[in-house]
Amino acid sequence: MTESASDYNIIGEEHWTDKDDVRLFMWEKYVDSPEIKRGTVLFVHGSSMASQPTFDLQVAGRPFSSAMDWFAARGFDTWCVDMEGYGRSDKNRDITCDIANGADDLAAASAYIQSLRNNDGFLVYGISSGALRAAKFAENHPQRIARLALDAFVWTGEGSPTLEQRRKKLPQFMDSKRRPIDRDFVYSIFNRDHPGSAADDVIEAFAEAITALDDSMPNGTYIDMCSRLPLVDPVKILCPTIIMRGEYDGIASFDDLIRFFSALPNNDKQFSVMRGISHASFQQKNYMMVYDILYHFFTLTEPVYVGE
Repeated sequence: MTESASDYNIIGEEHWTDKDDVRLFMWEKYVDSPEIKRGTVLFVHGSSMASQPTFDLQVAGRPFSSAMDWFAARGFDTWCVDMEGYGRSDKNRDITCDIANGADDLAAASAYIQSLRNNDGFLVYGISSGALRAAKFAENHPQRIARLALDAFVWTGEGSPTLEQRRKKLPQFMDSKRRPIDRDFVYSIFNRDHPGSAADDVIEAFAEAITALDDSMPNGTYIDMCSRLPLVDPVKILCPTIIMRGEYDGIASFDDLIRFFSALPNNDKQFSVMRGISHASFQQKNYMMVYDILYHFFTLTEPVYVGE
């Protein structure tokens, strides 16, 4: 019999915090109680979707379609946050909501969670531009992060077919603060690298969940990724880190990621190539493999110091 989220008493709670005058929405899921957990996971979404469609997607017949449910069932207190300009968070300011702004959102969200749950360092997972936000957050607040997972990450952008195509629209992105999205746009995410790596019903559910919350997205992360890379310095990321690279993902070349990985100063680090995975890891047919890789990294025994 296949295990499912219904086998567990998974509780979801919404939370709100302020970043100056900006209201940020957060979503928490845990089993039974948020206290005395294996760790606190903070999930960070990408450029073109809010947090709940990415990390708490419910698809009938797909066991543990929600990454938050899967990690909650394994004893973690799980959180996600809508960046400013996305989902249920404020969209009032006339700004592009760039990577640096997203890192500030994570600072505000993590401060709220720590004050509420009194947790130690976060286990942070970011995907695509969310990985850039998470990495910048790690630079700015190294004391708050226990382990960092960067999925669909890009450093300099050199050798990226996705960004090469996206740069052709850079003048259009720079001409406005937001860009429209619809279901066809969501489908294009799954067709650009390796069609067939995600199931049709999952793509449909993902598109429905995204467009139920937003009909446009901020342009800041696209502008940053097309014209301002690199945005993070690997030497300044001090925590244990894993780079997760989908076999078919076009957002970054292997060479780009290997150079970044080599420069990370903490030798408690991993580079994982995920076979059969394209860009949106948790929505792929091989999503359970992604969960396993992330779980293993988050639960590694801390190394014993043996001297230099």
